[in-house]
Amino acid sequence: MPNTAKKLNKYIPCKMTGVELIFKHFPELSEKQKNQFSKLAELYTFWNEQINVISRKDMDHFYERHVLHSLAIAKVQSFKDGSRILDIGTGGGFPGVPLAILFPECQFVLVDSIGKKIKVVNEVCNTLEIQNVTTFHARAEEIKEQFDFIVSRAVTAMPEFLKWVKGKFLAENKNKLRNGILYLKGGDLAEEMKPIKQKPRYNNITKFFDYDFFETKKVVYLDMNK
Repeated sequence: MPNTAKKLNKYIPCKMTGVELIFKHFPELSEKQKNQFSKLAELYTFWNEQINVISRKDMDHFYERHVLHSLAIAKVQSFKDGSRILDIGTGGGFPGVPLAILFPECQFVLVDSIGKKIKVVNEVCNTLEIQNVTTFHARAEEIKEQFDFIVSRAVTAMPEFLKWVKGKFLAENKNKLRNGILYLKGGDLAEEMKPIKQKPRYNNITKFFDYDFFETKKVVYLDMNK
């Protein structure tokens, strides 16, 4: 007999609010990684009271709406050791900080044009001894290095974002996906993506995390090395 309740409500509310939510979906974490993820909420609660980098209402759902959301990128691409990833408009460190914890052998550069947000990222990384993160208080256009992937969480419409990242991709592909953009975005993206010559690949986050919050959210992948 079909599960009527499941058919009526396709996704379920997330009842976990703590770090156990991360442990559930990423069971292979080392003890060091578990410790780092466990301390994130306390650190961000403290710094959010000094410098508002996360919506107050979202702090009650910190692990779901910020950490797990960031880690959806890892379900699309598990970065190989030695990969270089740029996070543009990182804000308080999302998605860059959770990804840096998950992939300690990769190098992450986190950029934001607001200095106080970069201060929070630096304090969090220093406290947790996250050593694979470099930060810049700068605009995206000022970054002249090249990377395997560029990640971001809905900082602007994709046509504008493409202007920011032009020339920033390494030519050699070392991961399963070719070098490109992994972008966290929600809603109907059809109109926004119309001007884009690259064919986007949409990855519905509910394929990985079957919760209400992610119902309309996606990881958008653009191959930038074609």
